Amino acid sequence: MPKQTLVFENPVQLSLHNSLLKIAYKENPDEVCFRAIEDIGTILIDNHSASLTTPLIAKLSEYNVAVVYCNEKHMPISMLMNLDANSLQEKYFRLQLNASQPLKKQMWKNIVEAKIKNQALFLKSLNKKNEKMFKYASSVLSGDSSNREGLAAQFYWKELFGKNFIRDRFGEYPNNQLNYGYALLRAAIARALMSSGLLPSLGIFHRNYYNAFPLADDIMEPYRPFVDQIVYKLFCTKQKTLNKNIKGMFLELFYTSVPLGEQMVQLNTCLSYTTASVTKFLMGETKNIVYPRIVCG
Repeated sequence: MPKQTLVFENPVQLSLHNSLLKIAYKENPDEVCFRAIEDIGTILIDNHSASLTTPLIAKLSEYNVAVVYCNEKHMPISMLMNLDANSLQEKYFRLQLNASQPLKKQMWKNIVEAKIKNQALFLKSLNKKNEKMFKYASSVLSGDSSNREGLAAQFYWKELFGKNFIRDRFGEYPNNQLNYGYALLRAAIARALMSSGLLPSLGIFHRNYYNAFPLADDIMEPYRPFVDQIVYKLFCTKQKTLNKNIKGMFLELFYTSVPLGEQMVQLNTCLSYTTASVTKFLMGETKNIVYPRIVCG
């Protein structure tokens, strides 16, 4: 059964009642509802008057529910993570810590190739120039030492949003929508990594003392074009805000079926396949991280 994503934009009191999530709306005390915690994948808190009880937080952690908190600008900024989400966690932590540089470089090569291919497929689906992107994808070296990711990004963004667009975390529209979608994706990836017994704070390529989830930033790269698809649709219809309906579009992405190998799989489920393949890569059981691909045509 697909996991649910719950969004709370109004003042609510979230608590535990008979192992269920109890939702009480502060503006209407008579309005109360319940949800089965095992059916929940993500909870997004986008109201500073919302509150959660300690027993509920413990139960949500037990079921590895990603609880994402937003700031005053309605952007996801932090997340509750379970520190014991997998019975083989210690084994996988050691694999991460002991991973050799050649292995990390091969993993990053694999990730960059998958990312550029998905970017190329997206451009192709829009009948935009894409041949150069496929060439970049086929010429990625170990550790991406020739910076094919950077070269591809320069071409990709100009082709997608025009020559004047600059991709910047603090840049102008549509950067705000990209940032929102990527933040949700990052949270979902971090949750999937913990479920697979991996530590999101031990990255492959991304390293920053102020970044709690560099591995999530690494692994999410080939998924970014799925967010880009939504933002491009909004861009074409000149929808510049981040209202409730638009936020809903980003959340619905995780329940969209996408190609994974020869089958169609919900993107939420794809995340688990991807992170499970990362552990196999670390153990030397595979040389490819499993990623869904953008539909072309």
